Amino acid sequence: MQIERYDPGKPADETTRDAIAGFLEDHLDRFGDPKAHIRKAIDFALDPARGGAVIVGREDQGPVGAVVMNRTGMSGYIPENILVYIAVDRSMRGKGLGKVLMQAAIEGADGAIALHVEPDNPAKRLYDALGFTNKYLEMRLQR
Repeated sequence: MQIERYDPGKPADETTRDAIAGFLEDHLDRFGDPKAHIRKAIDFALDPARGGAVIVGREDQGPVGAVVMNRTGMSGYIPENILVYIAVDRSMRGKGLGKVLMQAAIEGADGAIALHVEPDNPAKRLYDALGFTNKYLEMRLQR
């Protein structure tokens, strides 16, 4: 698998951004969001005023996995980064690709990384293995 990293210094073009958003929408399954929301997170990561990274794993020129991480603009009390999306192609799951993508995201990040994961998401095992801990219970007020 080849790893390609996009960031504000090396942004993806519009066609590539749409393709990554489409891949994520398709492969996030029930843990996903609409393509328009995913695209906003990608655009945020690649905006020089905001920052973050988009990491794509490719085989034979097609994506087999992707990660979107946004900078929070904070540090200390709020981690510097939030992992917004990660997905691996359904046909490639269980082969360690998610771990390779997460390691690339971790190595390229400045500062701490937060993520949200549902308790029944199989990816939780990967996050535990990589050293992520559960520090808080998230609560939201939807308006």
